[in-house]
Amino acid sequence: MYTATATATATATRDIQHYLTQYAPLVKRIAHHMMAKLPASVEIDDIIQTGMLGLLDAVNRYEESHGAQFETYAAQRIRGAILDGLRQADWLPRSFRRDLRRIEGAIAKLEQRLGRAPAESEVALELGIPLADYQKMLQEARGYQLISFEDFDHADGIDYLERHRDENGVNPLEALLDRKLRGRLVKAIAGLPEREKVVMGLYYEEELNFREIGETLGVSESRICQLHSQAIARLRSQIRNL
Repeated sequence: MYTATATATATATRDIQHYLTQYAPLVKRIAHHMMAKLPASVEIDDIIQTGMLGLLDAVNRYEESHGAQFETYAAQRIRGAILDGLRQADWLPRSFRRDLRRIEGAIAKLEQRLGRAPAESEVALELGIPLADYQKMLQEARGYQLISFEDFDHADGIDYLERHRDENGVNPLEALLDRKLRGRLVKAIAGLPEREKVVMGLYYEEELNFREIGETLGVSESRICQLHSQAIARLRSQIRNL
């Protein structure tokens, strides 16, 4: 009995190690893709380590009866583990948030004044700072989200979800995806400068990371980061006041 139990344990251990080895590249791919949503202070090795814990959890929990392929199931667990590990962190210091609100305000004013998407140099001029400093602000803004938790607060004390609550009982989450918001977002994306539109498509549709996008477009990874941050700022300036 003891021998049989020991053999079964050893076999299970080998199977787990096989899965961990086979799907380690999946963890790295997901980690590098998610790094674009995190500040530069976050270490990729920490993200990969957390993702490996998610993979281990997937190996231990997976059952073929669930109907999902293991890779699909594992990808969900890996992303979930990484997000859980970062949930308590303040991704962006308040000073960065203030700077980004300034960028959004400058972009909104210029769009109204010019009737088009302003160039980087025009935004920098509106902010009264050198272009290099503006691009540094964009670089440091990695991790800024299209809709952040701070957007749920409103000056009149009513949060975003409350303002969009339907009296007939529609789930507030549905209001985030309602026709008005989708239409505004689609229009805003269509109005992005061509290179920023390409970056957003490669990142969100093709799921390339910044390094891969940089190689595709023939520019540096840091430049792709700047373009992504600027695109997010443009989109936020369009949808924040819905």
